[in-house]
Amino acid sequence: MRRIWVKIHRWLALSVGWILALVGVLGAILILAQPLDKWAHPEFFKADVMTTSSSAPVSVVTLEEIRKQLISEFGNKSNFTLRPPRVAGDTYWVIVRGEPWSGTVYLNPVTGREQGRRGEYDGFVNFAFKLHSALLLKDTGKAILAWIALVYLILLISGLVLWWPKRWPPSLRIELGKGLLRGMFDMHRIGGAVLGLLIAVSVATGAYMAWRPLGQFVTTVSGSEPIKPPVLSKEEMAKPSTVTLDQLVARGHAVFPTDPVTYVQLPAKPNQPIRLRLRLADDPHPNGLTSVYLHPKTGEVLAAYRWDQLDPGARAFSFVYPLHTGELGGITLEALTFLSGLALGMLGVTGIWLWWRRRR
Repeated sequence: MRRIWVKIHRWLALSVGWILALVGVLGAILILAQPLDKWAHPEFFKADVMTTSSSAPVSVVTLEEIRKQLISEFGNKSNFTLRPPRVAGDTYWVIVRGEPWSGTVYLNPVTGREQGRRGEYDGFVNFAFKLHSALLLKDTGKAILAWIALVYLILLISGLVLWWPKRWPPSLRIELGKGLLRGMFDMHRIGGAVLGLLIAVSVATGAYMAWRPLGQFVTTVSGSEPIKPPVLSKEEMAKPSTVTLDQLVARGHAVFPTDPVTYVQLPAKPNQPIRLRLRLADDPHPNGLTSVYLHPKTGEVLAAYRWDQLDPGARAFSFVYPLHTGELGGITLEALTFLSGLALGMLGVTGIWLWWRRRR
């Protein structure tokens, strides 16, 4: 049986384990790279300070003006997600999804002037995030990562079986003074046993976020019905537009007036409502999962769902996302998440090196 476990562990690791190692290292890098990116590129993330030589008040740009500007440049077949500033001095982000261009435009929240833009894959952080979250293959890559997460479970079980000592307590000492081969072997064996469960949390939460069918499966197993956004009928779509985007957002915000709006999602399809995402005080998700759906022409509130009223599969994202990024537990969990990413990379490197030495 031990020989069978060795073969299972070895060949699964050599076939797809290197992908896990790459994704893990990229996740660790992103924890540090994202705040460094904001520091290195203030033109994207910090709003320019307005100066004027006259005493006349500065005209503040409206959301309706921003929407018209976006449609004029990118067309009405693109999806726009507006991210208002969350702290004083931040820029206004507009995430564009369409053809021929997808990316993020950074606007001054006062004047609406563009301060810069980045394509979907521009810059190291964007490229690393796309590689980390979808292997640059969009939905196909997300499904692949979900299945590879299952492979990690098999690797973890087989690795623990092979490590399991005959005597307890086991020795967790890594011998670094007895040659490179021995040191690599101890790092791979003991590192996998000690940090395997910590790595499993990052892998499992990443797979849950990457592949939507997992959330749908959780909802189905729980016996609940998935909550879906409302869809407008042809009669509703034919109504004349009577409100501006500013009025519409104000009406939606009035449903939860004490909580900040984190995103305003403007779909390209005319039969889909405008969605406001808000972060309530008791929501652990850093972006908030509470939603208000509004009629795009009349501003009528079509539906409103608190984050804790969502179906179980969707509600789990409130904890899964900050658990994966480490934000749920502050600096301590972020450090552990960083460590798990590096450990996953270490297991990949040491495993391949040990196999190659044995093969030689």
